[in-house]
Amino acid sequence: MISEQQQEQASLYALGALSEADTRVFEAELRGNAELVTLVRGLQRTADLLAAARPLTPPRALKAKVLERIEALAGTPARPALAALAGLSFVDGAEKKAWKALPIPGAFIKLLSLERERGYAVLLGKLEPGVRYPAHVNAGPEDFFIVTGDLVIGERKLVAGDFHHAAKGSRHEENYSVDGCTLLAVLTTDDPLVAFAMA
Repeated sequence: MISEQQQEQASLYALGALSEADTRVFEAELRGNAELVTLVRGLQRTADLLAAARPLTPPRALKAKVLERIEALAGTPARPALAALAGLSFVDGAEKKAWKALPIPGAFIKLLSLERERGYAVLLGKLEPGVRYPAHVNAGPEDFFIVTGDLVIGERKLVAGDFHHAAKGSRHEENYSVDGCTLLAVLTTDDPLVAFAMA
């Protein structure tokens, strides 16, 4: 019969989590206990299979809920306080509050960073399927990287991984997305979208 303490020690041994002294004591126990040896081998095989398995990434919304629940139960933040990391800032991808709806239904932006001294901002833009963004003249240079989906600009259809640059004063005709898209945009701070994102 294997005791509860031996089961715990076997689990830690299989994972290589015992101290050197505890490992020596446990290995002495193993020599005289065939049942314990069988348990350890089974645990080691399972640990090896888990290590080799493809990690599953939970959906962001689920991960956020789990972290919130842990924080609520523990009464302390589940993540290190980001304010303590001088000069660093973070925007959580699952954060829905940071998205601002544009006056165009189905179009949204999220301000990621602002560099006033250098005159640029980094934003995420999102268009739902079928949304059309009206024609406009670019107040400053614009750089877009398509993260997901598609964006049609003039005769050109951009898809995930494509990049687009527009010079200051250039004209965009109506842009639209067939299946919806998310894009990363670098704009100058005088761009109306930056002002809207900051308002």
